[in-house]
Amino acid sequence: MHQLIDSHCHWDHPRLQSLQPHLWRSCLDQGVGQLVVPGTQKALFAQQISLCEQHPCWHLALGLHPYFSDQHIPQHLTDLADAIHHYKPIAVGEIGLDFVLDIELEGFSIAHQERWFVAQVQLAQQTKLPLIVHSRKANDRLGQLLRQLKFDQGGIVHGFSGSVQQAEKFIQLGFKIGLGGSLTYERAQAMRRLAQALPLTGIVLETDAPDMPMAGQGKGQPNRPDMLPRVLAVLAELRRESLSEIAMQTVANTLDVLRLK
Repeated sequence: MHQLIDSHCHWDHPRLQSLQPHLWRSCLDQGVGQLVVPGTQKALFAQQISLCEQHPCWHLALGLHPYFSDQHIPQHLTDLADAIHHYKPIAVGEIGLDFVLDIELEGFSIAHQERWFVAQVQLAQQTKLPLIVHSRKANDRLGQLLRQLKFDQGGIVHGFSGSVQQAEKFIQLGFKIGLGGSLTYERAQAMRRLAQALPLTGIVLETDAPDMPMAGQGKGQPNRPDMLPRVLAVLAELRRESLSEIAMQTVANTLDVLRLK
């Protein structure tokens, strides 16, 4: 079976780093051979870059996440552009829109989030990099902005939660749909129907570790990238396709959209 790629793992998070070095050994033992490590805020770029430089299978992405849009300042966009130039990340991300955030709070308004998103999409277009996109209750607006900006570098809409029609529109724009631990919950029927309906060529696997714990994890336990095979197993069961077929295709999808070797 092809070694799996966790297309979204916050590998630099202290909860995962506290489990080293055995966690990476466990990843390899479980068949997870590569990780994509998205950025979230300027203050953590240096630590994240240093970590990803330690191993060729830990792939750096850099971006300014909407969760921290009240902390982003204009200089951070310049810093992001400089870091992209010097450190050659594979993608711009994690960026996006989150309409669940309290939009009454200063710094989290929709307009404010959109300004940061548009600026980073334009930077990705200029540097010919794909995106890693965060979207909560914002799929239609995100798609609209990407079309308006004529963005054509593709990417991943991670932790997707939306309709089949919304997912298909992202796929038409050159994006893959990130599916993760939500599939492991039997009650997530809408998500499971989505996983069955999408073309396999449009799906990538992820954990979003240490966030988004999987079904059956102990209370307070972090999600982990070595648990990615659980997502694969559930997806294979739902689609009634072989583990090896899904592993091979989702790895190929990730390599293709992120232009990895």
